[in-house]
Amino acid sequence: MLIELSVANFRSFREMQTFTLAKGKGDERAASNTFIATAASNIALLRSAAIYGPNASGKSNLLLALQTMRRVVLESAINLQRGDKLPVTPFRLNPETRQQPSEFEVTFLVDGVRYQYGFAATAERIHEEWLLAYPKGRPQRWLGRAWNPDDQRYDWELGNNLTGEKQLWQKSTRDNALFLSTAVQLNSEQLQPVFDWFKNTLRLANVGGWGPEFSASLCESSDKAKIMDFLRAADLHIDDILVETRPFDPAALPADMPEPMREAITGGMRDKKILDIKTVHKDDEGSPVTFDFGDESDGTQKLFAFAGPWIDSLANGYVLFIDELHDNLHPRLVEFLVQLFHNPEINPNNAQLVFTTHETSILNQAVFRRDQIWFCEKDKSQATVLYPLTDFSPRKGRENLEAAYLSGRYGALPFIRSLKQIG
Repeated sequence: MLIELSVANFRSFREMQTFTLAKGKGDERAASNTFIATAASNIALLRSAAIYGPNASGKSNLLLALQTMRRVVLESAINLQRGDKLPVTPFRLNPETRQQPSEFEVTFLVDGVRYQYGFAATAERIHEEWLLAYPKGRPQRWLGRAWNPDDQRYDWELGNNLTGEKQLWQKSTRDNALFLSTAVQLNSEQLQPVFDWFKNTLRLANVGGWGPEFSASLCESSDKAKIMDFLRAADLHIDDILVETRPFDPAALPADMPEPMREAITGGMRDKKILDIKTVHKDDEGSPVTFDFGDESDGTQKLFAFAGPWIDSLANGYVLFIDELHDNLHPRLVEFLVQLFHNPEINPNNAQLVFTTHETSILNQAVFRRDQIWFCEKDKSQATVLYPLTDFSPRKGRENLEAAYLSGRYGALPFIRSLKQIG
């Protein structure tokens, strides 16, 4: 369960910006759109949040920041060698920030324990890393690590509450690797839940969502009925999904393809299977008619690709980040996808959805609480500013949020100038 995300000096983010899924004031839609994370902590969280803003305002960069953080956690200890670059990009429109580290921090819950984990890094090294845990409600500092440029070494603080081979893990941690990742690779059971939250619970997708492979794989199992129920609920008029697998055949590649490209593709596809997905519709007489998956509309293909991850996330309580959820989808389908997360019966394990969108028809208080709406825009220095709707104190249950947003009351709109001439 995600509580809070902060990012600074990363791509379009210059100053620290914080996004939260902690429930704010107000009891509207509390039974459907919020939940109590743990009885002991009494932490109330939101099931979803939508982020609005013009193109190039930095919405996607928020998701990219979390994606980058996840990548460094999962890969820095095993996929990088000494001297390899870390995948971080600072705010480049200022001479000072170009030389400073990017900073990332998340606060989340795993099995009732709250963790606050973050790090600051340049492409060359990890500059800082920290981890606080709240196993009994009070903070315990398990990890502190800071680069000392004067002495050209790290200052370490490994708390007494962190158990295991701490000195071995410290000595094994490279400059371009995280202590968290290194310790887990060296069998730290205590830090495993933190690592696993990034690996298993956090799910991210870009504007294209996912490919259809995962949904298709579910259609080959007992979960096919869930996929079909999902598609019927979305009113796609698909009566069946047929999935066949076949070995990759190099002979299917174009005859005029350059040989180096042919060898690269063949090598990458060796021992992999090709999915052949068919959809079945009924004709006027009720007889089945089979279509290639590519014959379906872009929206239908995207919704089918969403079906598997959506069902999986709702069943397992994942944290799902989606960029441009509205792309190729009707507004009613966007609302349908969001409301699945707001239904406690369909979402019994408190999965959370965060998405960016330009779809304003769902920007209303019948769908969202006021603290579930966020905006992105750029300031005069072209840096992204992230802020919630609650900064404007809209009237509970009465204010037309869509009309107010489009009229410019909340900002985060494109400033469109007249075009004087073409050619």
